[in-house]
Amino acid sequence: MTSVAVVTGASSGIGAATARRLAAEGFHVLAAARRTDRLADLVAEIEGAGGAATAVACDVTSDESVAELAAAAARAPGPVTLLVNNAGGARGLDPVETGSVGDWQWMYDVNVLGTLRVTQALLPALEASGAGTIVVVSSTAGFTVYEGGGGYSAAKHAQTAIAGTLRLELCGRPVRVIEIDPGMVRTDEFGLVRFDGDADRAAAVYAGVAEPLVAEDVADCVAWCATRPQHVNIDRLVVRPLAQAAQHKVHRAG
Repeated sequence: MTSVAVVTGASSGIGAATARRLAAEGFHVLAAARRTDRLADLVAEIEGAGGAATAVACDVTSDESVAELAAAAARAPGPVTLLVNNAGGARGLDPVETGSVGDWQWMYDVNVLGTLRVTQALLPALEASGAGTIVVVSSTAGFTVYEGGGGYSAAKHAQTAIAGTLRLELCGRPVRVIEIDPGMVRTDEFGLVRFDGDADRAAAVYAGVAEPLVAEDVADCVAWCATRPQHVNIDRLVVRPLAQAAQHKVHRAG
């Protein structure tokens, strides 16, 4: 029977790349996100390449919407063995002194409570499969702070806390918990969301960096971790581009 993978935030970036990659690995992918038009295009692309996927409208900040995702998972054509908690994002790059409470609240709700809601909703199915895996896509901001990143770092630190705590609490049960922490990744939308649509500010983050990571690099990490033998748990995988030695140390040409 085909294993089912649920990927949140699948309408773009790392989520879309992960959905494509997991479908290529043989999973039936439930691609979950708010923008159903983009999901429809993604599913058509996956099916055109010989894979299997289903679009599921889901807002991870809504209890009702996440319950509908769990219901869709229950109707899927196989056991749910993999959950990729990818939905998230950043807003603003302001110091703590002047940071927007609204931006911080949004980042916490999407990154942290979104991970909590979806994990709680799908954990029974993952455990019932007898070989479940939960992947939390966090960030190097989950263990390193930087100026202007207080709200995002706080949210990602909280995601890291969820992953570590859950791993302890599920010890002895057939569910792995994996955290993947990317550094600098260039995607179409992350910077635009962070800077409220300012394309110049979004592009400046990568100025002079020859090869930042791309979404497919992170998707490759997700797929590798998820397809290890079930007794192998990759607790935490940190992945950065070669040009980024640390959060504050990036080689920029010129």
